[in-house]
Amino acid sequence: MAKTSEIHRVKGLKNKRILELDRKYVAPCYTRGHYTVFEKGKGVEVWDVEGNKYLDFAAGIGVVATGHCHPRVVKAIRDQAGKLIHMSGTDFFYEVQANLAEKLAEIAPGGKNKKVFFGNSGAEAVEACLKLAKYHTRRHRLIAFHGAFHGRTMGALSLTASKAIQRSRFGPLLPGVRHVSYGYCYRCAFNLTHPTCNFACVRYIEDEVFRTSVPAEDVAAIVIEPVQGEGGYVFPPDGYHQRLKALADKYDILIIDDEVQAGMGRTGKMFAIEHWGVKPDIVAVAKGIASGMPLGACIARSSLMDWVPGSHASTFGGNPISCSAALATIELLEGGLVDNAAKQGKYMLKKLQEMMVRHRFFGDVRGKGLMIGVEIVKDRDTKEYAKLTRDTIIQEAFKRGLVMLGCGPSSLRFMPPLVVTRREIDDALTIFDEAVSAVEKRKV
Repeated sequence: MAKTSEIHRVKGLKNKRILELDRKYVAPCYTRGHYTVFEKGKGVEVWDVEGNKYLDFAAGIGVVATGHCHPRVVKAIRDQAGKLIHMSGTDFFYEVQANLAEKLAEIAPGGKNKKVFFGNSGAEAVEACLKLAKYHTRRHRLIAFHGAFHGRTMGALSLTASKAIQRSRFGPLLPGVRHVSYGYCYRCAFNLTHPTCNFACVRYIEDEVFRTSVPAEDVAAIVIEPVQGEGGYVFPPDGYHQRLKALADKYDILIIDDEVQAGMGRTGKMFAIEHWGVKPDIVAVAKGIASGMPLGACIARSSLMDWVPGSHASTFGGNPISCSAALATIELLEGGLVDNAAKQGKYMLKKLQEMMVRHRFFGDVRGKGLMIGVEIVKDRDTKEYAKLTRDTIIQEAFKRGLVMLGCGPSSLRFMPPLVVTRREIDDALTIFDEAVSAVEKRKV
């Protein structure tokens, strides 16, 4: 690792040429924060086209769970690509798809008696979940949460409420979606304190929403992230998910568990909801499921997945190459990477909490496994958001060789590949510490 004070080389002609090509032909809607073209990766490290090396603590937005180009995943992809790339699981059968469905049914919360629908992404997995919930219950309303991110396709977008720009000019969206406050204790919408609040945020759904505007008997599902991702890496208090599930069960409402970012080992358990012992009715997974290959899945108990042929489908869903990559990924996760996420995450969280003493910008440090958020604020007493400061820290870290992403109004997220070592964590935190100190000196 180079000295952390060393600023990476100025981007050269190759980088410039590719950026110019991109600007000319690629849609401008992507939110790219760095004008850098990446070329290759291995494990936790990535290189740009100028040869600069970075530690990737974004993991492709939590996608490369097994690290960049893990040799066993690469072999699975190559082997399958040499046999069969596509026939369409909508009309034909693949052994590898059936094998993956069996495995997901085995490991997903709630036992083995499940079925799986395959798509290409997290948004498509969520779309399948909400369609299945409506189909099975014959109800038309949905409960979602402020701060939620479930995707950008129209149904998933209707559930999403993390940034207004994501919804701007796309209305009208799916009718019948009601958003309520998440269990965000650091910024409680009710100005209460856990546990004396007695979960006012959950009680509000029954006492106010069901009583005044949304008949409970019309609600098909409550759609929730076990940990809010794009919303700011928000971890609800212990007991929250249990109370929410009890409320849903009371009114025969399904719980859809969106594990797209928090699942597949990231929090130190295969599925984040397992930290709270809750068994959801339907589970959405994607991102880390196939180490970078496009794949999403909707998992539900067999009695619930009662839709008939033709009700839903996906041409590329469950592609044999993606399924092969997923089976290799799960084997690696079960073979030690989930345990590594728990172990290394505990170490990193402790180090960041210690760092909080030195840095006045840190309002809150929270996490489970390798899903850790640092909320950046202007003042710890007022908790005023500090988006510019957060964004400047990200840029300073990047110039020093650390890839990070923001989330929520002014939080930072640490989500390296699950293969990360203690040495790599120490290197990353040294860079991060320098970046924060540099920003503090500038009083951004």
